[in-house]
Amino acid sequence: MKDGIFRRGVLPVSVALALFALTACGHFGDGDSSRPSAEPSGGRAAHVDPRSLAALRAVEKATEKAGSARVESTTSMGGMLALETGGLLGWAGESVGTLRITYTGGQLAETMRALGSTSMEARLLPDAYYAKVGDAFARRLHGRHWIRYAYDDLASLPGGSGAYLTDQLRNTAPLQPVRLLLAAGDVRRVGEETVRGRRTTHYSGTVTPASLTGGLREQLEQAGVTEETVDVWVDDHDLLVKKTERGELSSGRMSSTAYYRDYGTKISTTKPPAADTADFKDLMKTQGS
Repeated sequence: MKDGIFRRGVLPVSVALALFALTACGHFGDGDSSRPSAEPSGGRAAHVDPRSLAALRAVEKATEKAGSARVESTTSMGGMLALETGGLLGWAGESVGTLRITYTGGQLAETMRALGSTSMEARLLPDAYYAKVGDAFARRLHGRHWIRYAYDDLASLPGGSGAYLTDQLRNTAPLQPVRLLLAAGDVRRVGEETVRGRRTTHYSGTVTPASLTGGLREQLEQAGVTEETVDVWVDDHDLLVKKTERGELSSGRMSSTAYYRDYGTKISTTKPPAADTADFKDLMKTQGS
C-alpha cells in the first residue's frame, strides 16, 4: 500500500480529475462564498452593454431554476491534463451527478495510464464524491473498485485545499462563465448563431483577476489564470447551450468547451455497493501507518 504509485496515484489524482472535469463543465467558482455581486467590479462598468448584462442575469436565474442538465465537454490545461467529460449534473437542492471522464493527454493522464486506467466514472452525492478505479488499481484496494471521498474528510485536509475542493464538488450548477462575465464587467453581444440546431445569442468578454474581487479573484489567482476569454451561447429560454473559455495559466494555455441540453432531466445517482468501496480516510491512515 505504500508504494510510490499508490501515493501519487488515484487518491489525489481522481479528485483533481473530477475538479478539472467540473471546471470544464462550467461550474468552477459557483459556491456562495464566491458569488459575485450584480454590479461589475474592477472599475470597468463603462464597457458593459446594459442589455447584455440584463440577459446574463436572466441566464443566471433560469439556470438555477432548471435544476439539472446533460453536459459534454472537452478541456486542455497546458501540459497538465487534457480530458473529455460527459454526464448529468443536478443542483436543485443538494448537488448530485454522474460523469464519465476520459483522459486524452497530459501528466495526470499519464499517471492514470500507469495504473491501467484511461477513463473514470465519478458520482457526486450530497455527502461524498465517489471515483471508480480500474482493475489494476483495485487489486491494491483488496479488489474494491470505488473510492469514497467524504466531503467532511476532504474539508479537513491541511492548507485549505480540501475546503476549496469540497466547495467546488458541492456546487454543480454550470454558472461559472456567466458569473465571471457579470463580475468582470466586460461583456458584449456578438450576434445570433445556430449551435447544434438551436437558435442562440452569443455573448463574449475578457476576464482577468484584476477585473474581479473577492472569492472569484482569489480562485483565478490560485488557478494561475492571468487572462481568460469567455464566450457563452444562450437559447430563447435563457439557458446556456454552449460555453468556451480560453486563456493563459501559469502552466500554459487553457481551453475548454462545453455543451448543455436536456435541462430539468431527472437524475438518479446511487451509492456504489459498500462491499466494493474503499474509504479515502481509511486509505490515508493506511498510508501513514
